[in-house]
Amino acid sequence: MTLSEKIAEQVHLLPESAQLEVLDFVEFLQGRSRRHEEDDEWSRFSLSQAMRGMEREPDLYSVDDLREVF
Repeated sequence: MTLSEKIAEQVHLLPESAQLEVLDFVEFLQGRSRRHEEDDEWSRFSLSQAMRGMEREPDLYSVDDLREVF
């Protein structure tokens, strides 16, 4: 028996009011998943726009600038 079948079997045993709660929760999870995908897509786009053109900028520091001086 698959996980989906086990879930369906358990939900079927619940009273209708509880089944509505399960449905509400499933829809909440689906919406949250879509929002995460949209947030990830927006973050990638935002970062690409922020970094656009930076590869053409001159280097401000050399490796020697990064070494600690004692």
